[in-house]
Amino acid sequence: MNALELQAVIIDLDGTLVDTLGDFEVALNRALGDLQVPPASRSLIERSIGKGSEHLIRTVLAHQLADQAAQGAHADTVREVEALFSPVWARYEHHYLDINGGFSQVFPGVMDGLAQLQAMGLPLACLTNKPIAFARPLMAAKGLSPYFAQVFGGDSFERKKPDPLPLLKTCEALQTAPERTLMVGDSSNDAQAANAAGCPVVLMTYGYNHGEPIRNTPALAWLDSLAQLQDVVAR
Repeated sequence: MNALELQAVIIDLDGTLVDTLGDFEVALNRALGDLQVPPASRSLIERSIGKGSEHLIRTVLAHQLADQAAQGAHADTVREVEALFSPVWARYEHHYLDINGGFSQVFPGVMDGLAQLQAMGLPLACLTNKPIAFARPLMAAKGLSPYFAQVFGGDSFERKKPDPLPLLKTCEALQTAPERTLMVGDSSNDAQAANAAGCPVVLMTYGYNHGEPIRNTPALAWLDSLAQLQDVVAR
């Protein structure tokens, strides 16, 4: 890693900096309840996190409605999902903004890790698939905002991770070369985006990886705490 002469670090939010599963669970199940859709299990929501709120809602709706269809309650699950998506999204946005951060917590080691990176003089950017209107208040509430020169959400660019565009655009904003900009995430989603953008990637072991072991995803390193990152990027 020393040979890379890093210019900056890009860090994911959900599952990397903050354990937001509780926020997702409460907001989404309140939204589903508003539309008389049965609540989703915590494990289903966890497996569906990472590719943006739209993907989360559609995946969970498809699962819940398929269960009802199996019981004869719905005949056309695909059509039902699309019909319900917009009203569920509207209620989800309402509930998420209402409870944002209330059922989440910063992962152990994150604050120490960010302070260490800052002390090393490395500019930091947060790049998440969470809508920017959710991401900024959450980061402010959890005391993360002062560490980041840039923050971009899933609606900041035309495409989301695992597309490389958000990473390339973040590098442009940081004025850094992708090959000298480290991506830190918690899922294969982050790794795919980093690889396609030409960024080195480090993955955290405690996040949300669609129900798959994160160590099956190639990376420079797999870390149990962000505080260990200084050992990887020390120059």
